[in-house]
Amino acid sequence: METVEVDIFDRESVRRGAGLFANYCLGCHGIKQMRYSRIAKDLHLDQEALRREFLFGQAKVYDPIRTAMAPAVAEAAFGVVPPDLSLIVRARGANWVYNYLKGFYLDPKRPFGVNNMVAPNVAMPNVLWKFQGIQVPVVKMVAGVPTVVDVRLSEPGKMSPQEFRGAVTDIVNFLAYVAEPAKLERLPLGKYVLAFLIILTVLLYKLKKEYWKDISTGDS
Repeated sequence: METVEVDIFDRESVRRGAGLFANYCLGCHGIKQMRYSRIAKDLHLDQEALRREFLFGQAKVYDPIRTAMAPAVAEAAFGVVPPDLSLIVRARGANWVYNYLKGFYLDPKRPFGVNNMVAPNVAMPNVLWKFQGIQVPVVKMVAGVPTVVDVRLSEPGKMSPQEFRGAVTDIVNFLAYVAEPAKLERLPLGKYVLAFLIILTVLLYKLKKEYWKDISTGDS
């Protein structure tokens, strides 16, 4: 499994990921724990930019971000209601999400013609195929059973493999931000808190020495 470097402080990456999510994921998956207004605030977007890049249809700025697809329609189409992705990075981990998005390959036996290395038989099409291209499975015999051990690119997409890895990283960065947006404020604040505690510790130590010096002098 490949590893991905998550950096939610890379606002441009998170912003690109938000745009990709809105265009290719939001049709089926919501992130209802997040509001459009919070994204606008954290990514420094005015309402015009927010609506152009992320807020589509009749949704309002202060609405939670929900998919427009009705659960009954989704279940009829996929056999299961697509999950809300608000906490997917916290639940599965960034590396899992990254490899899942990159792991689709051709499988004519599946309803949408694709399968996935990370989540076999998942009920989801490869929505990013035009960027990634078409991957085919690498099958080897494992304990006498044909097993998919890897995938290889059969037909290139609109992006080079490096560009596609960058696009998937952007989506993962966005979902990592969605999973815990308070990190944008909490982590920088933590540095100041630690610096304050260190300074306070030094001052209290010096104060203690002064007190004990007076006590020692009085005893003698």
